[in-house]
Amino acid sequence: MSLRTFLRRFRDATGVTPGGWLIEERVEAAKVLLCRGRLGIEEVAVAVGFASAHALRHHFRTRTGLSPVAYRQQFLSTEKASPE
Repeated sequence: MSLRTFLRRFRDATGVTPGGWLIEERVEAAKVLLCRGRLGIEEVAVAVGFASAHALRHHFRTRTGLSPVAYRQQFLSTEKASPE
């Protein structure tokens, strides 16, 4: 299959480009790591495949409307407020 055909079929099937899909997956993986609260932002960025914390912050904010730190704080405060 040609690259052009692959890109067209991928977008038809998923609604996004392969690059867009990969970024979405990385942001979702970052959410999980941020919620665990053990790693710093730079470590989260590297763990999910971003080249830097700056790249993580950019893509994270674009897709969630929050910075990674704000997301972590919001999630952790929600967790503490929830009865177990």
